[in-house]
Amino acid sequence: MAKDGSTAAADGTTAGSGDIARSLELLWGAGERPSRGPKPGLTLDRIVTAAVAVADAEGLPAVSMRRLSTELGTGTMSLYRYVPGKAELLDLMLDRVLGEPLSAEPDQPAGTQEAPGDWRVAIDAMARTYLDNLRRHPWLLKINQARTVLGPSALRGLELALSALRSMGLRDPELIGVIITVNSFVEGLARTQGDAAEAVAQTGLSDEQFWDSQRPYLERAMLSGAYPMMAGMSEDTFSADFDHFEFGLQRLIAGFEALVQERTAERTAGGTSDPTAEPTPDPTAEPTPDLTAEPTPDPTADRT
Repeated sequence: MAKDGSTAAADGTTAGSGDIARSLELLWGAGERPSRGPKPGLTLDRIVTAAVAVADAEGLPAVSMRRLSTELGTGTMSLYRYVPGKAELLDLMLDRVLGEPLSAEPDQPAGTQEAPGDWRVAIDAMARTYLDNLRRHPWLLKINQARTVLGPSALRGLELALSALRSMGLRDPELIGVIITVNSFVEGLARTQGDAAEAVAQTGLSDEQFWDSQRPYLERAMLSGAYPMMAGMSEDTFSADFDHFEFGLQRLIAGFEALVQERTAERTAGGTSDPTAEPTPDPTAEPTPDLTAEPTPDPTADRT
């Protein structure tokens, strides 16, 4: 069990499962340099770079302190002077790859970086950039990120996304919902593509060979009359030429467009352009009586 009370996955692929305090110190630069011992050429940056390279080439299970010591030409114990273990190293790896699509100047404030002026362009760029990142680092899809330790790159990415989406005029929880929806769509598609590639590597069968082996059974099923909808579909229904990513992304943007128009109409009807503003009271309206208040005694009334 980790120091925060959480339990790491058996293969160590749970983000935030190590010493959270130590991960935060390393991510935010409070504990990068050990006080003594390691060879001068070894740095935390080199360790994280090597770990990402191994994960990209061979998958996350191949990343170990022993393997990294071999890659870096140093003793295993020297690595522990920089990072406590694989769980904390995973937090650093995540922040590293999440920061790749951002500005090349990590110290530049997120608010000063240029973001697309049109939220539609921003969502399009967000989705394509994330898909590209997942393809370059397929091990990202193997990680449980439900409790990610947030470092500088993760926060800068979120800051840029929120800045670009602010013009949608949605409430803050809805803006976060937009980001989650887009990321979930991209992750789902990337996972499907990654699983297909992994299946080919594991079985040695191409997609075409796999489906050809099922063809006789599927043809009999279609001719049975039990599956009229499937049997009536066009020849190109499952064509690899159809771009499911493009189709889904444009439908998402269209859906968000409808929501933005709905919110705009609500604000126009309410006489405000600020999505977070409270309705402005009408000074000419009659005050609403307080039905819960006690009646005020009439001092002129006859006493019984």
